Amino acid sequence: MDIVLLGSGNVATHFGKALSHAGHRIVQVYSRDLAHAAVLADALNTSAIDDLATVDPAADVYLIAVKDDAIGQVAAQLPASLKGAVVHTAGSVEMNILALQARTYGVIYPVQTFSVAKPVYFSEVPLALEASDEITYTRLAELAASLSIRVFPCDSRQRLALHMAAVFACNFTNHLYAIGAAILREHALDFDLIRPLILETAEKVMEHQPEDAQTGPAVRHDTGTIQKHLAALNGRPDLAALYQLISDHISHP
Repeated sequence: MDIVLLGSGNVATHFGKALSHAGHRIVQVYSRDLAHAAVLADALNTSAIDDLATVDPAADVYLIAVKDDAIGQVAAQLPASLKGAVVHTAGSVEMNILALQARTYGVIYPVQTFSVAKPVYFSEVPLALEASDEITYTRLAELAASLSIRVFPCDSRQRLALHMAAVFACNFTNHLYAIGAAILREHALDFDLIRPLILETAEKVMEHQPEDAQTGPAVRHDTGTIQKHLAALNGRPDLAALYQLISDHISHP
């Protein structure tokens, strides 16, 4: 398929490389900053644009991969004469934000975290799909299947729940890693000391339900240990409150 990438950040970069590798043609890369667009366009051997009025009207898919609150703005500036489907990649944004600007539209939401410097194996990334009509869904499913073996239908309400679950399981967990790292640094200890523990926990949840893999003082109702930890956090009431809240939720889910 011929695809226009609308965005040049992490998600656009990984999608662009995966789509190109799968044999699709990236015909343009758009960014408000032409230099940013040019970096990705050069990597994909295509052209860069910074004016949505110059978008190629004959592409099959216009893939919007920008920050969530910019999706509507980008879509609203697209020409009305576009041939293909306008598609966004966000988890928390309703598909119908595209309804006023496009004849056919949809969503391809990758359930994955992206960093430019770290490769992502798209064949293993679940791709959640929604579309304005059955024909468009079939086309998007064909496109998604060229990238991943895990493609599934997911409406806007389900996708919001999926995104929220991912924030709890990924973003919040990583922030807790950062808190743990800070506590270790304060006591002249290295974060490497708990990397094996983190890995073991992650591997357990690959085979078991999270509630079945839960360990620690809260699930054991070890109030003595909990009180010692809270006392050690006496100078950080914010962390003490967070520790207590999570412990209480583990003890009484």
